Amino acid sequence: MRRTTLLLLVICGATFFAGLGRPAIGDSDEAFYAEAGREMVASGDWITPHYNFEPRFQKPILFYWIVSASYLAAGVDGSAARFGSALAGLSLALLTAACGRRWYDERTARLGGVIVATAFGYFSIGRLALPDLPLAFWVTLTTWAAIVGLCDGPERPRRWLLVAGAAAGLGFLTKGPVAIVVPALVVLPVCWVARRHARLRAGALAAAAAMAIAVAAPWFIAMGSIHGRAYIEGFFVGDNVERFATSRFNDPRPPWFYLPIVAGGLLPWTPLMLCGVTPFVGWVTRRWRTTDVTVRLILWSALPFLFFTASIGKQPRYILPILPPLALLLARTLERRLAAGDGRRDPLVRAAAASIGIVLVALGSLLMRALPLIVMIAPALVIVSAGAIMAAGVAVIAVAVAGPLRHIGVGVGIAGAVTLAGLQYGLSPAGRDPVQDMAALVLQHRHANEPVASYRVFVRNLVFYTGIKQDDLSDPNDLRTYLRSPRPVLLVVAADDLVRISRGDPLPARVLGEVLYFNASAVKLRTLLRPDPGKDLDRVLLVTNR
Repeated sequence: MRRTTLLLLVICGATFFAGLGRPAIGDSDEAFYAEAGREMVASGDWITPHYNFEPRFQKPILFYWIVSASYLAAGVDGSAARFGSALAGLSLALLTAACGRRWYDERTARLGGVIVATAFGYFSIGRLALPDLPLAFWVTLTTWAAIVGLCDGPERPRRWLLVAGAAAGLGFLTKGPVAIVVPALVVLPVCWVARRHARLRAGALAAAAAMAIAVAAPWFIAMGSIHGRAYIEGFFVGDNVERFATSRFNDPRPPWFYLPIVAGGLLPWTPLMLCGVTPFVGWVTRRWRTTDVTVRLILWSALPFLFFTASIGKQPRYILPILPPLALLLARTLERRLAAGDGRRDPLVRAAAASIGIVLVALGSLLMRALPLIVMIAPALVIVSAGAIMAAGVAVIAVAVAGPLRHIGVGVGIAGAVTLAGLQYGLSPAGRDPVQDMAALVLQHRHANEPVASYRVFVRNLVFYTGIKQDDLSDPNDLRTYLRSPRPVLLVVAADDLVRISRGDPLPARVLGEVLYFNASAVKLRTLLRPDPGKDLDRVLLVTNR
């Protein structure tokens, strides 16, 4: 147990915490939480979150509190904003190991924890100031504690159910009703399947429900008293029901949307999932018997997947809570196959592991090819990072081809940690980032409290680095009206957009400064295969109308 915990601490240190402040807070949803936490500390208002100096009613308060507490402890910066997400990633790896240890054995626990610690899906979200990974932790803890308390017959079931209630309340305080709906979707069918062993403990369940209400209700009551009934209705209907059942917040996506998301989220382990196809088909067709625990994990993975697939508004990060049970299923499948072999056979495992190595080598090669676009990082660091990723891939291929099968899990885990660390240091700059350079330009040229606006670039994160209220312009006519204002104004705009909007209608725009910006969120495979700095790097300008 101690060896497993120490191993996970070391791996998570590399995958979740190393270089946590790299890069700057992105022009994405994380800017909402990073800036709201900064404004919470500055204003002293710990009840109502604010973003861009306006009330922000999206999402409950817990993650805002976590970000703000991190700022108070360590100062306002990107690493503090993301600390809560990284801590949730570590906690999920340890929780997965604890679940595997209780339901299977130490080897399965260790491998399951390593899979979670090195999964690309958790790595990508664990380094963003977003509430989704903390929510995944609370949902996982609620589900596991409730199943143990109701179905495993522990000595103190009430304690397990109280833990489930507290976790449900904290999850509700993180992102709302989904923190209760998803565990209920799993726990109720699991209890029905295990009804011969499950025990309905009405008193303990009532205590768990009371615990959840005691944790979550006070803040909602406070918000209702401050902002009225309209806030409560807007949150439960607008930010939850409409988010699930309409395209108001997210564009409609096809029913198969989450299949590649799950496959990508489990990388680099995804090819090894092929080892579970035959046992799963055998279980479905009743040719193979499986344990009650495996059935639990299958339900735990499948039912939330179907729930989120049924929603209209889909987002990749919504599916995060299903990765721990999938990791345990994969870990158990691999451990059983390795225990049944002679240490050298099993071509399926070897082929899957070799394909993982090939993917890592290709990933390192793509990072090397992207070198001309990564203008914010020393070329030597990019080259070293790409080389480390390729070397990790070659090592996995060597183990897959000629090494003992028992080393494959460890080899893929170490290679995954090296790869994730290499991506972090090879793609993410430290120190000055384009948005930070632009913020410095704004502060340098703002002498008389001029209004500041942005047009389709640095829309969300610039306010975090300037501390100045910012107007968001999204329509060309709004940009024209803004620059023709009778008072001096400052505008952040891409050079191409300014030229396009000014064509045939000259605008009063004097350039005060510029930065080069590589928009990683818009990267396509073509960008990596044939990088062209002239096309792929944007010139972002700070202009004034005076």
